[in-house]
Amino acid sequence: MRPKARTPAGTGWSERCFAIAAQAGVRHSLVVLFSRIFFRHGLSRLSALPAALCLILLAGCDGQRATTAPSSVAGPAVPLYRYKVVNVWPHDRNAFTQGLVWLDGTLIESTGLNGHSSLRRVELNTGHVLRQTDVSAEFFAEGLAVLNGNIFQLTWQNHRAFVYDLATFARKQELTYAGEGWGLATDGRELIMSDGTAQIRFLDPVTFAVTRNIIVSLRGESLPMLNELEYVKGEIWANIWQTDVIARIDSVSGQVLGLIDLAGLLPAADRDPNTDVLNGIAYDAAENRIFVTGKNWPKIFEIRLVPK
Repeated sequence: MRPKARTPAGTGWSERCFAIAAQAGVRHSLVVLFSRIFFRHGLSRLSALPAALCLILLAGCDGQRATTAPSSVAGPAVPLYRYKVVNVWPHDRNAFTQGLVWLDGTLIESTGLNGHSSLRRVELNTGHVLRQTDVSAEFFAEGLAVLNGNIFQLTWQNHRAFVYDLATFARKQELTYAGEGWGLATDGRELIMSDGTAQIRFLDPVTFAVTRNIIVSLRGESLPMLNELEYVKGEIWANIWQTDVIARIDSVSGQVLGLIDLAGLLPAADRDPNTDVLNGIAYDAAENRIFVTGKNWPKIFEIRLVPK
């Protein structure tokens, strides 16, 4: 599991959120929710995020949108979405999901943690693992993508990507990259990679050379902690680490086009001490279906977005 940084002293972020939310008419309970999601994890990099993010994430959480906002909030309103659960399927509770892809009627999944990382083909209806290749214990596997008959799997801090044959899962090649590896997706031409910052890189699938990059921004401010990725109808969808939020991102400009609030998706009765955060997005383009799950979650959900 990725280590959690300590909460930076003297940032006063919770107090700022309460004050701004009160000015904008956002309910106290929603500010508490925001504080629980973000501040309990002590993510020091989040201290650089503007108070505007507090409003943006909270303004539509329960169908109530703020009617006023401080003048410091820049740019047009960002659409907010909730969800409707369409179907639920079983998922291996021991799978620390780092990447998820829908392909030809099954799921391709990358699981993480040193000594537990793997590449899997999973049957959706049963959760049964149809094929599995384990990753050496020295590696913490991360996101994955499928392109041109190959599976690409990142590692967290080893600067290596593994390339597998799609049909056999035989490892064919290793590629290298700078920085950490978090999420991976593809637009059908290039690979799209996150590294835990606000940056998303586009990579040549043969050489892994960076062809371009974008900085993801939310109402004019960079948005870090981008984790697992999926390419959906020309947009990049990204789990925001340690939250129940998925960002919909313009793949050209990097601007956030919408935020999806999946709070409450996994019922409390399905959680245990090992249940971790929401992570894993897969898109079935043929049937226009969205699948989501989390690390050590016992279920995979098909969801439909509901605008706020």
